Amino acid sequence: MGEALLHHRLAAAGIDAHVHSAGLVSEGVPASAHGVRALAKRGVDLGAHRSRALTPEMVAQADLVIGMAREHVREAVALRPEAFPRTFTLRELVRRAGAVGPRRPVPGADPGADALEPLDAWLARVSAGRRPTDLLGEHPGDDVADPMGMSRRAYERCATDIEDLVEGLVDLAFPVRRSRSYSA
Repeated sequence: MGEALLHHRLAAAGIDAHVHSAGLVSEGVPASAHGVRALAKRGVDLGAHRSRALTPEMVAQADLVIGMAREHVREAVALRPEAFPRTFTLRELVRRAGAVGPRRPVPGADPGADALEPLDAWLARVSAGRRPTDLLGEHPGDDVADPMGMSRRAYERCATDIEDLVEGLVDLAFPVRRSRSYSA
């Protein structure tokens, strides 16, 4: 759901980004019926989605790695330790980004241009003071609850939660809506 909702929100904002999802277990598994229905209500088609396993190459190629839970972030960082400063849970990223503020305009840049600080510079500000040990264990303040195997209502709550977090992320990471290409 996270991939589809982030892609949908970025596209609505006119931001050209490559958004991909990958997980820790199965490969080729379709989205659950409850997940498909929850996103269909939001105008997002999840019907063709198939799971993919996370690889070191995916982590290395991404400008930003977002997990729904700490275990996802730990796995990504275990595959590529150098990715730690740009790898967060969605909740952690939005919380920390909210504390440091949105990407800053580049001083003296043409106001009509896409003149925001580079994404990696903003992520460095967002990740300042983090330590890999911060990822130990589970934490409701960082993890999005996984609705797998639960009721339709649980999927609806999860979709609403992710949708709200994605909205916050896009507002902070892309405060000026301009076409630009990114990989997440």
